Amino acid sequence: MDCALAQGFGETMGLFNALTDTNLNKSQLMQSLELTVGGWLETGYTFNPDEPKDRFNGPVIFNNRANELLVNEFYLFLENDVNIEGDRWDFGGRVDFLFGTDARFTQATGLDNNIIGDNTFRLYKFAIPQLYAETFVPYGKGITVRLGHFYTPIGVETVTAPGNFFYSHTYTAEYGEPFTHTGFLISYPLTDHIGLSGGGVLGWDNFSKDPKNLNFLGVANWNSVDQRTSLSFTIITGNVSGAGNAQKDSDHNLTLYSIVMSHDFTDFLHYTFQQTLGGGPSIINTQKSGKWFGISQYLYFSLKETLSTGLRFEWFRDDKGTRVFINDHSGFPISAATNYFAITAGLNWRPLKWITVRPEVRYDWATDFNAFDNNSDKNQFLVAADIIIRF
Repeated sequence: MDCALAQGFGETMGLFNALTDTNLNKSQLMQSLELTVGGWLETGYTFNPDEPKDRFNGPVIFNNRANELLVNEFYLFLENDVNIEGDRWDFGGRVDFLFGTDARFTQATGLDNNIIGDNTFRLYKFAIPQLYAETFVPYGKGITVRLGHFYTPIGVETVTAPGNFFYSHTYTAEYGEPFTHTGFLISYPLTDHIGLSGGGVLGWDNFSKDPKNLNFLGVANWNSVDQRTSLSFTIITGNVSGAGNAQKDSDHNLTLYSIVMSHDFTDFLHYTFQQTLGGGPSIINTQKSGKWFGISQYLYFSLKETLSTGLRFEWFRDDKGTRVFINDHSGFPISAATNYFAITAGLNWRPLKWITVRPEVRYDWATDFNAFDNNSDKNQFLVAADIIIRF
């Protein structure tokens, strides 16, 4: 391989571009359709020195399999991005496809769970986490309307692997927040530094079950003049009867708010804080309700352009054991009121612009419950790593 080709291989943004010297999104066809296509492959491995008999790292999920190589995400998306800074109406939308072990945690009732049966691919499932249309209305500072199925704006972490610093996720992201919504969301920038969004959605991770339960979803964002500090407040509230595992004859209010603050101390040192409080019915036993509380803190330091280090600390309180469920060796969900703590240290290394390697070490402990290693220990130590290859 000559020097020119090697340099081009490293500078391209995707594997397809690197191998073929062709940028599909700059082709005449894609530009005429105003479409963008993209995706990635994520595969990872988690070493658990306890070697649990059921090979389950729970209550840690997403990378929940012990000592087993996983294809977490094979992800594709097709998007027509809406111009939100123009002076005319604009229309667009997006559809995302996800196959892998992450899909089963993000499936929406009435959509993804109807596509592939539970036993078709064992741990591997299929999901359509986003399928929405979007419109820009040139009124005032501009109104953006999103209609369909989309990722939640709540919290720091997201389903998409490139959107997170760490391979593993917090308990708050896994158990305390929704992954997706179905409905509409209207956004409007009050000023250059303050934005508001509000709309109606069919609860949590629900596509079509019991559409009478329309929840309110609201977001308020603020950014400082120097763009170093940001603050976000998000709330969702409403009835969830008939959605997900809830019983049809039960009416339950589910309310959650989340506050996220981020600050750049320097160009190299970044800090993020999230506080979440929710209350509502149990995930499994819908006749039982409880509250949960979470605090997550993230500290990132950029060593150089291609290498960053991160530290994350979390406290998640499951007040009555209604959110975090662990399967024992028989497969029955069990839970308990307890506090979960986790501290994670990791690296992000980008040897090429289209490859990210994320090794991490993580230590978890619970105060009042043997939550780990087949419910035999109150703590757990994990060493994990994944690689993300963008197409």
